[in-house]
Amino acid sequence: MKKVLIITYYWPPAGGPGVQRWLKFVKYLPDFGIQPIVYIPENPTYPLIDEKLLSEVSDKAIVLKNKIIEPYAWASFFSKKSTKKISSGIIPNQKKQSFVQKIMLWVRGNLFIPDARVFWVKPSVKFLSEYIQQNNIETIITTGPPHSLHLIGLALKNKLNVKWIADFRDPWTTIGYHSELKLTKSSASKHKKLEKEVMQTSDELIVTSPTTKKEFEAITSKPIHVITNGYDSENVKKQPLDEKFTLAHIGSFLSNRNPQILWQSLQELIAENEEFKKTFELKLIGATSQEVMDAISKFGLTDFVNNLGYISHQEAVEHQRKSQVLLLIEIDSEETKSIIPGKVFEYIVSERPIIAIGPKDSDFAEIITSTNTGAFFTYQEKERLKTTLFNHFEKFLMGNLSVQAVGLQQYSRKNLTETLSKLL
Repeated sequence: MKKVLIITYYWPPAGGPGVQRWLKFVKYLPDFGIQPIVYIPENPTYPLIDEKLLSEVSDKAIVLKNKIIEPYAWASFFSKKSTKKISSGIIPNQKKQSFVQKIMLWVRGNLFIPDARVFWVKPSVKFLSEYIQQNNIETIITTGPPHSLHLIGLALKNKLNVKWIADFRDPWTTIGYHSELKLTKSSASKHKKLEKEVMQTSDELIVTSPTTKKEFEAITSKPIHVITNGYDSENVKKQPLDEKFTLAHIGSFLSNRNPQILWQSLQELIAENEEFKKTFELKLIGATSQEVMDAISKFGLTDFVNNLGYISHQEAVEHQRKSQVLLLIEIDSEETKSIIPGKVFEYIVSERPIIAIGPKDSDFAEIITSTNTGAFFTYQEKERLKTTLFNHFEKFLMGNLSVQAVGLQQYSRKNLTETLSKLL
């Protein structure tokens, strides 16, 4: 059986979307004759914990652990709340950042390049060099973020000339929060230099969207493959639909994912329709920024909010299946056109209609429309959004709010793993 070494930071009991991609690839790789060996930190500082995911780790996987020095663990002594938010990507609006948050962002961007897990690189290279040679490993995969893990791959490639595939779950220098890190000119240049070196030294790259592939093709001539995230068969019982007209947002609701057109549409529908006012509920599941909560309050929606906070992945899937409508919001910027949130794929198999809002020509818009699982709106389409919400509400009242999805099988985790196996 062919062996592959997968170097990842996020692994159960880590929660959140970052863990799902390789947890599922590892689950199915043995079906295609590949032995997965997973290298993870022994003492990580995860912003989200989901103990239930431990039961999903394949018993056919070999898991290696090595200690990591975690600056976020030190920073939590000064502000545990700010540390947790920043490490999970929730960056407050610049005008509302505290002095401690500003300092933390500057340090994060300029002293820890490419990120705060950079201290894991040297000990990992030493540990893995011996393991690779002793166990005849021919192929390694690094997955980021954190993109410092690609520096482990870079060093191992230069040292051992092992085949190296770099997997980018998100872009590096064009990801939404990168511009918020208060980078000096020198630091920004160093990020770009490392990004280019990783792309040009790796044997092949994997990205999760067509737009990211186009961006990377301007940096490197190495082969780039698009393997999106996907959905898996979830062991979740059939859920009775919510009795209320629930709009559910599942996942991190970042400061810049704050669609005024949605809040305004809901405010108007509540004012115009007494039945809508009686039955509407906004479910927030996951970390929600203060800026989003402030906007909800500004539009008089606070009394309609059911804020569940972070829950286990299994519970989140249950809510996806029983909520009346699912909300998918992406930041309105050029950089986020390439972002296809992992939850898109769980959403499209939930059999619930999706309301998606993001920048024009977003890659995830194509998935939603081509699978007939929802409707996409730009941040300028307020009236069309309001009309769609009301149409969904009328169908809800009649008991026939549903979707007829098509072409989903291409996004199954097993099919995607088969594509990966052919690269290996």
